Amino acid sequence: MTQITLPARLDRLDDVFGFVGAAMQNAGLNAKRQNNINVAVEEIFVNIAKYAYPEKEGGVTIRLSVGPSKFSVEFSDGGIPYNPLLKADPDMSLSADEREIGGLGIFMTKKLMDHVEYRYENNMNILLVQKDIDTL
Repeated sequence: MTQITLPARLDRLDDVFGFVGAAMQNAGLNAKRQNNINVAVEEIFVNIAKYAYPEKEGGVTIRLSVGPSKFSVEFSDGGIPYNPLLKADPDMSLSADEREIGGLGIFMTKKLMDHVEYRYENNMNILLVQKDIDTL
């Protein structure tokens, strides 16, 4: 497992992509899997940067784990407790103008990743996303 801790700020997104991208390259992930993981990572990091710390600046730790069958990305932050998995999926039968604002990012993350889970431990939000890597 490898990890990085950095300020939860939008100007650090390139650092996140560099960190996760290097691990995906080392794991030999194909382009489709890399794209899926990048979309999920961006959605999650941007939401943490925008909403986790409304009153102050805070940090986020990203842990990567590559096993024989899964590529895992875990985000932990000490921001306000928030379980994005409790948000109802958007009604995709409605037009973009008719849909309620919010929730599309976590919906996309759940569709692109093979496993998504949230827990709150020791005053930390922890969101884990995993992509299967042992199948074509």
